[in-house]
Amino acid sequence: MKIDKFFKPGLGILVIVVSFGGWGRENAVAQDAGRVQPCEANPRYWQYKGKPVLLLGGTKDDNIFQIPGLKEHLDLLASVGGNYIRCTMSGRDDGNLQPFAQANGKYNLDQWNDEYWNRFERMLKLTRERDIIVQVEVWAFHDFNQRWWAKNPWHPANNTGYDSSNTTLKDVYGNIGKVPHDFFFTVPKLNNDGLVLAYQQKFVDKILSHSLRYGHVLYCMTNEIHPKYSPEWGWYWSAYIKEKAVAADRTIETTEMYWEIDLKKPRQRASLGRPEVFSFFEASQNSAKMGQENGDNLQFAYDYLARKPRPINHVKIYGADSSTWKGSTDRHATECFWRNIIGGSASSRFHRPPYGLGLGKKAQTHIRSMRMLTDSMKFFACEPHNDLLSDREPNEAYCLAEPGEQYAVYFPDGGDVTVDISSLKGPATIRWLEISTSEWKKREAVQGGRKATLHSPGKGHWAVLIGDTRRKK
Repeated sequence: MKIDKFFKPGLGILVIVVSFGGWGRENAVAQDAGRVQPCEANPRYWQYKGKPVLLLGGTKDDNIFQIPGLKEHLDLLASVGGNYIRCTMSGRDDGNLQPFAQANGKYNLDQWNDEYWNRFERMLKLTRERDIIVQVEVWAFHDFNQRWWAKNPWHPANNTGYDSSNTTLKDVYGNIGKVPHDFFFTVPKLNNDGLVLAYQQKFVDKILSHSLRYGHVLYCMTNEIHPKYSPEWGWYWSAYIKEKAVAADRTIETTEMYWEIDLKKPRQRASLGRPEVFSFFEASQNSAKMGQENGDNLQFAYDYLARKPRPINHVKIYGADSSTWKGSTDRHATECFWRNIIGGSASSRFHRPPYGLGLGKKAQTHIRSMRMLTDSMKFFACEPHNDLLSDREPNEAYCLAEPGEQYAVYFPDGGDVTVDISSLKGPATIRWLEISTSEWKKREAVQGGRKATLHSPGKGHWAVLIGDTRRKK
């Protein structure tokens, strides 16, 4: 692969032309056609290799390419119906490698640590072989927090590329949620720190020199960037990465993840209201909201995108009994996992332990059960339809439907609701799925053309499917 660089006047960004060696342009374009992209038939969902795909996942870590036993972990994910992982370009965990070579106690930002990038490449190959979609987070925001900054390769005292006298970077920062960190202000419309920015561009170039060869990668600019930081940061990197992709005859999908748990707040409009900048919406922070509010806020985002539908992703779901966060329990996480999909989202993935369920036994069960339900439907023709439910308590039940054809109702903890199936003509079938055991219960007959009362067989997580479940998906 050959990489040529040139500056594009007026944009203030470095454009990279990538030539794919033995591939040739025709092969690059052919692979681009089968890449992960918004679904042609329903752009609220993804398609991959020309077919609609629902993204479900959970892994034991987020910088997944750094973990031992990666192949076996991906095999486990695939075995329960998972096809979606998160990959933060992070190096703050014990035993993690850094992207740069090191000598005499300092990192050389002009030389790579080959083993770091070999691991990244191996992860891309293993996931492609298993049709697992990778959502890369380019900038690991928390690697720059006060606890980690002192040993971060980007710290002026830790590398040979610059120091605190010729850049805007300081030696000490407080909590980056309270004290803005200058690393995230280097772009031209903010601090315009050209020296640090050039190295940032080089790092992004290196990521893309690997990832642009693959069609199963989505791109998130930053992990949880705080409202104290300008959205210009994410807008700049989205434009930069897309320019590079175009130069390589590729098309890619980008988003940003804002550290704002209320999807109704103005900061989220920096993504929701910018379809020309971000081609999908990352809603992970919504999982910090509980119960009915979690569902309502997702529907706000879903409705906001109605004029120009785009996929809504949840690359992480907070919640585990092992977490110390208030209200962050196993039950909360599993409810969110289901509300996301029944609420019309394109993906749902459990966060790593101890803050999430990862790919533990409970996560495996819920991924498996979700796949059982959605594989039994013409899923990509459905939309959220809580308007069809009545006699419902807050957070009691949620409905996804293609009215007149099929209806799926999810119960977080059992219950009784009425569903309007008056547009479903003639006899149909009803099947209950016991989510906690991944078991279908007996099929029963139901008469369409009216309202039907649903009584869950018990407490706990249940889903029910109404319609002709013998139809082809």
